[in-house]
Amino acid sequence: MAKSSSGKARSQSQSTTTAVSSDRGPTTTSPSPTHKPITDRLAVLSELSRLRLLRLLEQEELAVGEMASIVQMPQSTVSRHLKVLLEGGWIVRRSEGTAARYRMVPEGLPAEWVELWQLTRTQLGETSQIQQDEHRLAQVLADRRMDTSSYFGQVGGEWDGVREDLFGHAFADEALLALIPGDAVVADLGCGTGEIASRLAAHVKHVHCVDSSKAMLDAARRRLDECTNITFHKSDLSDLALDDGSIDIAVISLVLHHVEQPEQAVAQAARCLKAGSGRLLIVDMVEHDRDQYRFQMGHVWLGFSKETVMGWLKAVGMTKLNLTRLTADASARGPELFAAVGTRM
Repeated sequence: MAKSSSGKARSQSQSTTTAVSSDRGPTTTSPSPTHKPITDRLAVLSELSRLRLLRLLEQEELAVGEMASIVQMPQSTVSRHLKVLLEGGWIVRRSEGTAARYRMVPEGLPAEWVELWQLTRTQLGETSQIQQDEHRLAQVLADRRMDTSSYFGQVGGEWDGVREDLFGHAFADEALLALIPGDAVVADLGCGTGEIASRLAAHVKHVHCVDSSKAMLDAARRRLDECTNITFHKSDLSDLALDDGSIDIAVISLVLHHVEQPEQAVAQAARCLKAGSGRLLIVDMVEHDRDQYRFQMGHVWLGFSKETVMGWLKAVGMTKLNLTRLTADASARGPELFAAVGTRM
């Protein structure tokens, strides 16, 4: 009976924060996460990175690698933040084989914790960083579904492997370039080292490579040395040295965020397009808040909103407008990109 009574006492002591009865006097144990003081709870929520993770984990159960690709942080950094959240009682961990998945379960939290989180989430707002987290989350989930499909549809997966083994993986992009008319005259505006021009040259009649930087044009010349259908122009995009209505397709890729007056560059590109058929393609970053890009890479603009870009195109009389956010590469570390197209009237 004494043994049973002692066991009962131990069981009761484990359910409280203070162990009552011991030959050496009372002993204390660490409070459970749900009984932590509010200062501890606030400390956990004081780091923006942890708030971003909680926002994701409130929506989906995710693995460390998936979270790292979404918030664009090293896995070691994400793991460190998850440890704080887990020990703080904000999230739960579930093992799946050798992997671990994490989730925030609001229904399992005390009511006052839920109220604190809802207030914090509201204050967090819908910044461009949060919006890009959402888009990368959607891409991670899409990739996960694709993996599941591949697992249950092995024939399809094997066929992809056979096809790549026979033909490589670049042929699809190359084949799509054949959709461009062979007699097209293209302007690569802000051509840089000629990466886009090198892809287009074999499929079109002529490519005009335009850049304001002599160093960039020299690099492009070296890259495109064997191409005979390319003309190089040292010119500012706000005052293009190209004739009116002389271009079938103009491309401005990852350039406008470096330009002081991007709307002028768009107007100049439109001027050079053939009336009624000339098309303009703009590729650039969606609006973001990475201010360090200004001094690290000389960015004048931190991306552009859809409204801004469409406004430029409408202002110069472009029609058949379309702007698409490009599928985010989960391994990419930069902001998401968009592609905007329009046709000159």
